[in-house]
Amino acid sequence: MAPSISALALPVAAAVAAGLVGSFAVMRRMTLAADAMSHVALPGIGLALLLHGNALVGGVVALALGALLIWLLQQRTRVPSEAIVGVVFSAALAVGSMLTSGEDLLEALFGAQRAPGSVETVIGLAAAATIAGLILWARHRLLLSLVSADLARTAGVNVARLDLAYLLGFAFTVALGLRYLGVLLMGSLIIIPAATARHLSRSVDTMLWASAGLAVLATTLGIVLGGWWGLPGGPLTITVAAVFFGLAVLLRSGQ
Repeated sequence: MAPSISALALPVAAAVAAGLVGSFAVMRRMTLAADAMSHVALPGIGLALLLHGNALVGGVVALALGALLIWLLQQRTRVPSEAIVGVVFSAALAVGSMLTSGEDLLEALFGAQRAPGSVETVIGLAAAATIAGLILWARHRLLLSLVSADLARTAGVNVARLDLAYLLGFAFTVALGLRYLGVLLMGSLIIIPAATARHLSRSVDTMLWASAGLAVLATTLGIVLGGWWGLPGGPLTITVAAVFFGLAVLLRSGQ
């Protein structure tokens, strides 16, 4: 059965945010770290389920706290960002696995097919619009800080605050996809379309829009085909995104 337009609204909005956030994750060489960061939601989900609370709320809180912890460690240590994220990810995965088990663990890792409620959809759409707006508004500052943090500071950019805003935007983008992709697959939706767009694009703005468009297309096809074929939409979404990447590689190699 094909999903309704309302059921597609939140996943598509989350895909737009994922494509935009993922573009800067790829440019910042955070591909592996970005995928690992999504696992930070797991202990929050596990604790919420243990306390009979809302798993999604638990995941959001854990992601926000994880982003803040990573930012604080970045500011106070000389350890590379990838290593910091790796440490936080490993600890979160271990704690989350102890708190969650059975069907709940599988749902947390790979998402579920339940459609979001109207309140969750409205909040999610507002969050996705805020994240997308933040990335588009700050894209020149983000690019400048990526080229040279010192040059960005000279130009009046508060690099530390910008990094925190980006990490929180990343965390909340992961939270948007927790229901239908889970903590294992949402990081892939952030990275794969952005990697594909970078391979095909010659400017930052083109990459941003191409990444968002590819993420939306992969999400829509994954959910629609999953409904038609009776398969999980989340894994299909990432499979479609990976196929797009493979086609992009073949296209450029043939030129």
